Amino acid sequence: MSRELLKISGLHAAVEGKEILHGIDLEIKPGEIHAVMGPNGAGKSTLSAVLAGKPQYTVTEGSIEFLGRDLLAMSPEQRSWAGIFLSFQYPIEIPGVSITSFMKTAINSKRAAEGLEPLKGADFLKLMREKMAFVKMKPEFAKREVNVGFSGGEKKRNEIFQMAMLDPVLSILDETDSGLDVDALKIVAEGVNALRSPSKSAIIITHYQKLLDYVEPDVVHVLKAGKIVRTGGREIVDIIETQGFDSF
Repeated sequence: MSRELLKISGLHAAVEGKEILHGIDLEIKPGEIHAVMGPNGAGKSTLSAVLAGKPQYTVTEGSIEFLGRDLLAMSPEQRSWAGIFLSFQYPIEIPGVSITSFMKTAINSKRAAEGLEPLKGADFLKLMREKMAFVKMKPEFAKREVNVGFSGGEKKRNEIFQMAMLDPVLSILDETDSGLDVDALKIVAEGVNALRSPSKSAIIITHYQKLLDYVEPDVVHVLKAGKIVRTGGREIVDIIETQGFDSF
């Protein structure tokens, strides 16, 4: 097995015939948190969409390996079962489906892919109560339809709850900090930090530094015009905060 959890090599990707990513090289080792920063239109969300396997995005060149496997040969469902989680910038609403039903289906689908029996009802409810308490989610939310009538902060909190339930190997947070107040931002950060371990990693995609005040990244990348133009440590965040992306 590769030492890298994720290895992206020479990645070019397009949407609707327009190339957005122009040769991305990125390696993430187990236990690392990488921040991908850049201005609007840089290709940050395209990168997350390609990793998640969204069908409208086409990889025209390059390769992606996840835990030594060819990620591009895997369906979106297979990627999820293998341990990839994407927190959406704009979480969708699912009318008619309760959070409990949604999470039970997700958990048991992942267990089935691993050759495990479905989680017993009592065990599932116990796990759900624990994770809801962890993200400070009111118990009555379990009966509500997924994201229907939720505020922006509640939607993001629900995303982190889902992440905590699924316990992914690689969490991709696509501008999850967008529009959050300080309290909700801390909930997101606590979720990322709590799931951090020597075997699990995260990609935090953002164009603000505020989430990175609570989650310390190991590596910071600057993405501009579909290319990574700088890679380094925390000092890059400080440069962006004081000088903006034009300094790269």
